Amino acid sequence: MSGSKPRIITYELPDGWTVFAGTTDADNDYLTTEIAEPDDWWFHADKVPGSHVILRARPTGEPSRETLRQAAAVAAYHSKARNAGSVPVHCARARHVTKPRGVKAGTVNVSRGSVLKVRPDISFATRLRPTNKTEGADAGGR
Repeated sequence: MSGSKPRIITYELPDGWTVFAGTTDADNDYLTTEIAEPDDWWFHADKVPGSHVILRARPTGEPSRETLRQAAAVAAYHSKARNAGSVPVHCARARHVTKPRGVKAGTVNVSRGSVLKVRPDISFATRLRPTNKTEGADAGGR
């Protein structure tokens, strides 16, 4: 990360699920390769620049379809498609997202997943205050 402090935005969704969003390509790399755990969910708006978004997995259960759609809506909101009516968003387990060697920051390959069509929105999410150098991305882990 070239010495700069990662800027990760942290949200809490209804039902207490935690979502992290990168703010730059370098932050997206850090979030996807360093913060995300294999069972977490990864989101990114299709075919437009935008944040990598991570929905932190819980050891006690799977997110509902609505929770996945809310995390996808956060990814759509933090993309160049923010003002679109409906945005296709890639959704995959973080274990299926890899960064190839030598590619520019923010570039990843997704080997498995699905696409959710959502409206860009964060109105249902509560933005949390930074709690450490990654704005809470390391806090509350497993």
